[in-house]
Amino acid sequence: MHRLIVALDFPHQTRAVELVKTLEGLPVSFKVGLQLFTAAGPSVVREIQKKGADVFLDLKFFDIPNTVAHAAVEAGRLGAKMLTFHCLGGEKMLRTARETLEKASAQEGFPMPMLLGVTVLTSFDQAALASLGIDRPLESMVCHLAGIAKRSGFHGLVCSPRELTTLKSSGPAGLVLVTPGIRPEQAPTDDQARAATARYAITSGADYLVVGRPITQAANPRQAAEQLIQEIEDARTERS
Repeated sequence: MHRLIVALDFPHQTRAVELVKTLEGLPVSFKVGLQLFTAAGPSVVREIQKKGADVFLDLKFFDIPNTVAHAAVEAGRLGAKMLTFHCLGGEKMLRTARETLEKASAQEGFPMPMLLGVTVLTSFDQAALASLGIDRPLESMVCHLAGIAKRSGFHGLVCSPRELTTLKSSGPAGLVLVTPGIRPEQAPTDDQARAATARYAITSGADYLVVGRPITQAANPRQAAEQLIQEIEDARTERS
């Protein structure tokens, strides 16, 4: 997977594949989320892979352990490089999915995907968390859920850029951090309550960035992607 993952949040396959073609040759991977997968199904994943690109399948699995485990195996068979699971599903759900996937991967020979736990959605702030009856401070909740993912044998987390520093200092060690909610300076945050720039996210410890509208809705998507790629490389140099 490349450091920059472009979110293909489109209502149908045609526009998604057009953007993949537009960005062809750049070091980017692509995220297929709920909207596009519901509209187009597994065929869109296969079509993107035919273009030589890796796919992050972001379906945020959350159900009883058996259901989640079997769905995850199908995603692994599809060739997705990254999969997401809600940590609120609990350790049994996460662990069962991981163990079932590992067994199927070994038996069938498909590569084991990177398993990512979703902590607190980037659209949430403290008030939104409290509305669910969760009074724990947001950053503390993120670290708590990160611990569940770590104990379940997961590879990494999806987290907002605003929790990166806390996770690096207080969260479990050794987890890959995948960060959405990336916005250029002065750009609107849209429905992201906890957004930040690419430079901030990378220097704070993010390993991968997921970027949607700043690229997909840009007047020149390829140029916007190239600028973000450069910003990521500059920030990685600064971090090292």
